[in-house]
Amino acid sequence: MEDRILRKLFLGFIQIHILHHASREAIYGLWMLDELANHGYHLSAGMLYPLLHSMENQGLLSREDRLVDGKIRKYYTITPQGAQVLAEARQKARELFQEVAD
Repeated sequence: MEDRILRKLFLGFIQIHILHHASREAIYGLWMLDELANHGYHLSAGMLYPLLHSMENQGLLSREDRLVDGKIRKYYTITPQGAQVLAEARQKARELFQEVAD
């Protein structure tokens, strides 16, 4: 049970992390997997790609297909709705971390 709870909690962190990077520049799946691994989140492609698609379907990310080395690579950028969600998440995270740190 603890694993499910932690997984759900970390999934929220991962989504915020994705929105953060997508707000700075266009991201793609393999790069995001490496970035998340640098922070200790070891996701499989089978977990990340459905998450990216879900965030796109929710209107948080937009996708652009680009031809790279003869293959189509999907790049994601934040949408205005995603930027609003990110701003709210940042504020809530600040408040929570300040309270928890005391």
